Amino acid sequence: MRQALIVGLFGLLVAPAFAAAEVNLSRLHLPPGFDIALYAANVPDARQMALSPAGVLYVGSRNRGEVRALVDEDHDGRVDRVVVIAHDLNMPSGLAFRDGSLYVAAVDRILRYDHIDTRIDAPPAPVVLTDDLPQDAAHGWKTLRFGPDGWLYFAVGAPCNICAPPPPYASIQRMRADGSGRETYASGIRNSVGLAFDPANGELWFTDNGRDWLGDDLPSCELNHATALGQHFGYPYVHGLATADPEFAAQAPARVFTPPALELGAHVAPLGLMFYTGAQFPPAFQHSLLVAEHGSWNRSHKSGYRVMQIRLDERGKVLGQSPLVTGWLEAERAWGRPVDLLQMPDGAVLIADDTAGVIYRLSYTPKP
Repeated sequence: MRQALIVGLFGLLVAPAFAAAEVNLSRLHLPPGFDIALYAANVPDARQMALSPAGVLYVGSRNRGEVRALVDEDHDGRVDRVVVIAHDLNMPSGLAFRDGSLYVAAVDRILRYDHIDTRIDAPPAPVVLTDDLPQDAAHGWKTLRFGPDGWLYFAVGAPCNICAPPPPYASIQRMRADGSGRETYASGIRNSVGLAFDPANGELWFTDNGRDWLGDDLPSCELNHATALGQHFGYPYVHGLATADPEFAAQAPARVFTPPALELGAHVAPLGLMFYTGAQFPPAFQHSLLVAEHGSWNRSHKSGYRVMQIRLDERGKVLGQSPLVTGWLEAERAWGRPVDLLQMPDGAVLIADDTAGVIYRLSYTPKP
């Protein structure tokens, strides 16, 4: 059942980002059969999540400089213990887990913590895989994702609202798991904070946050589909399907830009992205994308602040989108902002909220 957050339930954790009374799950709206519960309370500034095979959930942060390990010791669907395994890092927002190691992106560095599951109470010193990435804070936070090719993918955002920066800015980069062989996979990308690989064919999908100050309704944020190495997705020359940039369109190089697979709407700030592959949700969710829309900050009337389902056909064509979880925005005030999504082994989906400072668990039970 939906539950209100109870003060003192997680006494081992740090203070919440919002007052406990405000994180009331009955305020969230779900389709019939879905239920949302609290998986972990008091996880301030929760950003990207990564799950180890042993069931330890690792959570990054953007503003606190911390990486935490969350442990459900009695396997009851709620976190019992939170341990800070890294601190004083520069926006360690992005995480990935592979072969017993936790990978952490901290703006200009990507670190690896080996055998971390067995060492969360005495974390090892990290292995530095690379420390020569741009140091800009603007759009400097990164999402990490391992592709089916074994390479580690991450975006390097543009250090501005609108500009034409040199590489590796405004791109998606990839490198081998040991940090070698780094290259540009895709370019023309302003600020991507969600990467997902199609389980059917291994192709990359990613979100991109549109530029600001062209009005309430322009340009649209994007869902993009990369089908090959070397594609350019238009930034800063064109936004969305056909919005020419007033400052940079005339400078566009003579090349073909790859249009977005779907315009998501202006200023919705799409961040976390995942393919649903579990067996718990209804069949209509198979081969669907879920996207966490963090929400607008400079629009007359706020938009976003929800989790959306995007339906695809077997060829990867977008069929449409519909809301899955809404209710974080009430009368132009947002009490929560979804930022990342992660599928659990049982098919439930975790949702990180960096404003309410919690992790939700979204589940489905067929109704008679």
